[in-house]
Amino acid sequence: MNRVIDRLLTLLMLALLGWVGFSGVHWLLFAADWTVVTANLPLYAVGGYPPDQRWRPLVWIALLILMTAITLMGPRRGWLRRGLPALWSLMVPLGVVLLAGGLGLQPVPTREWGGFSLTLLLTVCSALLSLPAGVLLALGRRSDLPVLRVASTAYIEVMRAVPLIAVLFFGQLLIPLFLPPGLELNRVLRAVIAFALFAAAYIAEDVRGGLQAIPPTQTEAAAVLGLSPFQSLRLVVLPQALRIALPALTNQAVGLLQNTSLMAILGLVELLGISRSLLANPAFIGRYLEVYVWLAAVYWLACTAMALLARHLEIQLDPLRSS
Repeated sequence: MNRVIDRLLTLLMLALLGWVGFSGVHWLLFAADWTVVTANLPLYAVGGYPPDQRWRPLVWIALLILMTAITLMGPRRGWLRRGLPALWSLMVPLGVVLLAGGLGLQPVPTREWGGFSLTLLLTVCSALLSLPAGVLLALGRRSDLPVLRVASTAYIEVMRAVPLIAVLFFGQLLIPLFLPPGLELNRVLRAVIAFALFAAAYIAEDVRGGLQAIPPTQTEAAAVLGLSPFQSLRLVVLPQALRIALPALTNQAVGLLQNTSLMAILGLVELLGISRSLLANPAFIGRYLEVYVWLAAVYWLACTAMALLARHLEIQLDPLRSS
């Protein structure tokens, strides 16, 4: 009797899943009106960037996609593989120069930045600032100096107890109040600082977990070889701790990318901000499902690419799997 019930439930679940899948595919291919997306692809990519200068953020996005493809599917050996770290390190300054202007390019104010290019810039810059800050906080929390240990612990616990949206409001509204007269930070830079301050606390805990996973025999062996405590930390302990913490750090990077959507509440027209402005257009009223399905697909592709890059790096750093 139980087997009959199990089979019936299985058939019912399969029929339900088949109906949902068929309905979803039918809606995607025949019922949905994707003109709200196809007619506004430039807006999704670059936002309100000047039309005659849109090639600049588009070139940067294309280079990031090309670098991702080369990293994941390129040759395992050769000069290109050896030069990938240097090429990746150039992507952030190149993106800032292309978007902001300089080196002969027309300056573009940050209020005209937007779309997917702004989302990527916020994510990458915030991650680059928060990673070293998180490492320093993790080391400070494990320090033998009471003042440094208490200060690092207090910062981490306070930041982890405060909602991200509150930190973003602080960054956008209160940071200018603490700046000296004549010094002004644009909204994008304030957002990057707020994201970095928030993410550093979580990264610190991930790195601290990696540090705790390193057995004391590692530092003892380094001391026997004549390495100083700083050399032991830099050459032995920290590289292993970061490799152990890499999956958790990947989660933080993916979460940072997704959390950039909160900036739509504060006036930056990234991906979600573009979608909200399009839905306010009378020509696209009622196209909520198409817009948010498209938005979910873009975020899924970006997050999947980040996860694949992190997985590739994890394999490269594992001597047993990369050999």
